[in-house]
Amino acid sequence: MSTSIKTAISIQQDLFDAINQLAQELHISRSKLFMLAVEDFIAKNKNRQLLAQINAAYDDAASDAEETHIQTAMKQKQARRLETEAW
Repeated sequence: MSTSIKTAISIQQDLFDAINQLAQELHISRSKLFMLAVEDFIAKNKNRQLLAQINAAYDDAASDAEETHIQTAMKQKQARRLETEAW
């Protein structure tokens, strides 16, 4: 188990009140609520980063596929044009 470290933060009063209310409703301490919230935030951030990396990889693959399609279409058009031109 990780070592706990005590820290102090400054937050607005209305947010503090909402935190207290939610912690009471969930029957957990404020510290536990903050810990859960930060863990969730970190996990979501990692997921966003991973999704961005996946999307970038697929964008590159899509670009390659699109480029191949364009090259094939150009070759076909050039072949048809050569067939109709008199030498």
